[in-house]
Amino acid sequence: MRILVIGSGAREHALLYAMSKDPQATDLHVAPGNAGMSEIATMHPLVVDDPAGAVALAKEIGADLVVIGPEVPLVAGVADALRDAGFAVFGPNADAARIEGSKAFAKDVMKAAGVKTASAEAIQPEASDEDIEAAIDRFGPNWVVKDDGLAAGKGVVVTKDRAEALEHAKAVLAAGNPVLLESFLDGPEVSLFCLVDGETVVPLLPAQDHKRVGNNDEGPNTGGMGAYSPLSWLPEGATERIVTEVCEPVAREMAARGCPFQGLLYAGLAWGEDGPAVIEFNCRFGDPETQAVLALLESPVAQLLNAAATGTLADFGPLSWRDGYALTVVLAAEGYPVSTRTGDVIEGAEPGREADGILHAGTARNAAGELVSAGGRVLNVIGVGDTLEEARDKAYETIKTIKLEGSHYRTDIALPAVEGRISI
Repeated sequence: MRILVIGSGAREHALLYAMSKDPQATDLHVAPGNAGMSEIATMHPLVVDDPAGAVALAKEIGADLVVIGPEVPLVAGVADALRDAGFAVFGPNADAARIEGSKAFAKDVMKAAGVKTASAEAIQPEASDEDIEAAIDRFGPNWVVKDDGLAAGKGVVVTKDRAEALEHAKAVLAAGNPVLLESFLDGPEVSLFCLVDGETVVPLLPAQDHKRVGNNDEGPNTGGMGAYSPLSWLPEGATERIVTEVCEPVAREMAARGCPFQGLLYAGLAWGEDGPAVIEFNCRFGDPETQAVLALLESPVAQLLNAAATGTLADFGPLSWRDGYALTVVLAAEGYPVSTRTGDVIEGAEPGREADGILHAGTARNAAGELVSAGGRVLNVIGVGDTLEEARDKAYETIKTIKLEGSHYRTDIALPAVEGRISI
């Protein structure tokens, strides 16, 4: 198979590396990619949310399969244009991508499907200050304030400070976007990725993301600072319960609405006393959880994604997994996520280090040909081990060998799980 991956982050690097080990993936391409992918894929320029540009590139390559990584091109209809042009695409059409693109749409789908989630109230941009404050006062003492649109994981504020909740709501509304207020869901968070082909749902391993920039979950939300998989603290049968109570009903409801989902449905959940409740859905592989999950998947990834893209997922058979655990730590640039500095030289992370657990997220070459930072999340380092503690040790041992001035990373990824501090 000749495969085109659209995207430029560590998630796409992980997908490419996983597919490079599939004997049927004979020719890998990525657009636009980053400097770290050059050893395993041919790179092409592309504006990711340009449907016509994506179709032209897929024709030029002669792609047998197109895998769309980020949410922005999916919401923009890139998958629709590619399918209309006759290409097999892993990723939902724009109508189905609303499950992430509009939180209000997702709430409506969950209500119709009988899926447990937080209660919510929408505020429109034209709301008066009095209406905004009244809505804020109907929630709390833990406020969850969301931008009802795409925000790359950074459009939500969870706070016990009413003033902070109000400030975020007004900032989102001032930008012309609706705000969604939600009740707070208690319990540890779980990310479950499911391959979906209409009403066929195939789960991957559950993972847990670490969203806030600092240790002990302090500081602002980011796109994700690390993740690990699987989750030994979940009760037995947890994955099956999420599939049965959440993912399958949502897939059926979307098919019934005439917008069947085809691609990766990501359920972000809180596991409380009564079991799973949905925080949000995403319409694509999560970043950085994908990096940990794919490190454990032994089934041929290119063939698996192609099955979902071509409507044959039900015939693929059971997935095969490596025993043990995987963990990823994000190395971020100075100032991320508030004011990111780029252009600094990176040492110890040249392309071709995938087997050592080094994946690139935001990297480029400068005029002198040096590897430099080109984004907020610069690198991911993955560790795999028979125990979660061993996976942690490997990842942190590797990340200490990388030099990037001003960079930072969390030192407590999965530490609560290792120390037994997570319970249901």
